[in-house]
Amino acid sequence: MAEPADGLWSWCAAGRLPAAAVRAALAGVLRRPVTTLEAATDAAVLCDVWYVGGDFPTLIECFCAPGDVEEAAVASAVAVRLGADILLPDDTLNPTRYVRAEPDGSLTPVHLDEIETDDGTERRNARPCTGTDPACATGPGCATSHFAPKPTPGHPAAA
Repeated sequence: MAEPADGLWSWCAAGRLPAAAVRAALAGVLRRPVTTLEAATDAAVLCDVWYVGGDFPTLIECFCAPGDVEEAAVASAVAVRLGADILLPDDTLNPTRYVRAEPDGSLTPVHLDEIETDDGTERRNARPCTGTDPACATGPGCATSHFAPKPTPGHPAAA
């Protein structure tokens, strides 16, 4: 019987990471096969990796992602294995806000600048979501997110 599937995980990673390394890290964390779209099997998570410019040039799409694990926890463990920051969508509707999984295993809400190019979306200038960043005002939800803004000294988070 197949594992429950949640669908799609869309991540991007700092640095130009080899596709085989991304798939190996994901397979190690999930303890299940991870393969390319071309080599799909019923039991495998399908993982497509390609590249754009920007500070997070490795784009990672995971299809048939398992529904029995938390995406943020998996991204965090993959970031540790790869030694690279990974961005994943957060739980708000703010289009510039992501969760950054860091190589030390931490999860931090951040805002980014995005530029659309012919090759895909480039993400640059990651900065912590403090609740006072101008990007916090452009979209809803920073203060209500599971990944709450992290105030900096002298700048408390917005209520």
